[in-house]
Amino acid sequence: MTILFRRAVMDEIERYLHTDDVIVLHGARQVGKTSILMYLQDRLAAQGQPMSYLDLEDSRLVAILDRGVEEFLRYLQEEGADLVAPQVSGGKLFVLIDEVQYLANPSSFMKRIADHHRYLKLIVSGSSSFEMKSKFRDSLVGRTVDFEIYPLSFREMLTFRGVPFAPGQTFTEKRTSELQALYVEYALYGGYPKIVLTPETDVKERYLQQIIDTYVRKDIRDLAEIRDITKFNRLLEALASQSGGSLNIAELSNTCGLARPSVERYLFLLEQTYVIRLVRPFSRNLRAEISKMPKVYLCDTGLMQMLWLKRLQREVVGPVFETSIYTELLKRYGSQQVGYWRTADRREIDFIVRQPAATLLIEAKLTFPHGIPATLRVRPEAAENGSSGAVEDYRIVGLYGHPGEERMVFPWQLYQ
Repeated sequence: MTILFRRAVMDEIERYLHTDDVIVLHGARQVGKTSILMYLQDRLAAQGQPMSYLDLEDSRLVAILDRGVEEFLRYLQEEGADLVAPQVSGGKLFVLIDEVQYLANPSSFMKRIADHHRYLKLIVSGSSSFEMKSKFRDSLVGRTVDFEIYPLSFREMLTFRGVPFAPGQTFTEKRTSELQALYVEYALYGGYPKIVLTPETDVKERYLQQIIDTYVRKDIRDLAEIRDITKFNRLLEALASQSGGSLNIAELSNTCGLARPSVERYLFLLEQTYVIRLVRPFSRNLRAEISKMPKVYLCDTGLMQMLWLKRLQREVVGPVFETSIYTELLKRYGSQQVGYWRTADRREIDFIVRQPAATLLIEAKLTFPHGIPATLRVRPEAAENGSSGAVEDYRIVGLYGHPGEERMVFPWQLYQ
């Protein structure tokens, strides 16, 4: 029997279960979208809610839905669904659809349901954001609520592994060492659910390589109609090797032997398929923020190391640790809220998280420093204006050594 774990995103999804919105789950393959749908299926069944589950990996179901909404309603009735009861009661018939991107025109299908059959609550998933966006039309604006699904966060990894954890606890030295060892494993192997639940390192490697070969390279190659696979693979390796570094497109173009427009197109596709994220520099001047060079991060440290070093490592190095912290911030705050800051004289703050109440500054240090870096003592917006100002909301997140000050924290304390 497969155990279904509750993902953190469920707290937000459940807020929209009884609205008229179509819930859409976006994300790479193998990150757990199907498991979220199955978890929802079990929860709804336990509550006695009527529902139907369709997996569009079955081409027969794709053919039925592609024939139109009336054919789809007929299918639901033949499967035993009562379409009248929710219309009379004002309730919902929940319809969970996995891999919706296989439909020829998912946008038109979902629009008709949302506009004319509001008693049907659609919850759909799709693996390629690029493919879904190319098929989704503006007609869906205002009708969907979108959730990006990423590999597991560290806290979700603890849940999957059955390790008790409560935020805000004061940990003993022994407990801290245990969490430290688990975070090392998380940083080295990444957060894909199947990888987290596999104990043997060599099997983890095999699974990660399978994800790279089957999903990363094949999916993007097919989407982009890439002819020179060698150069594209070289680009993937170059991006993995410089995760956490500045993205210089001209340099990438020379290194990989690709024309600049090709590099830019591949970068766009890699972002849309959840392989990489580009992090923009923080600035109150939006034009400056767009024009300055972004940093690039892989969305999973296991994939990063397999692409970069061809095997999983035994020790965490600085770029891997920094990338792991970025993925934690990405999963908690979303890509639009995380930036970085760098001055003309090369002083840098690794991450700046935009929040409604305050801006959070974060430095990722593999080993805790002896003191607070001077960069954290000046507000980025004040530095831009040539003035000074004391920063109150910052964290130095480290893995080794001992945090010497209150705002030096371990990764699992980052959100306390």
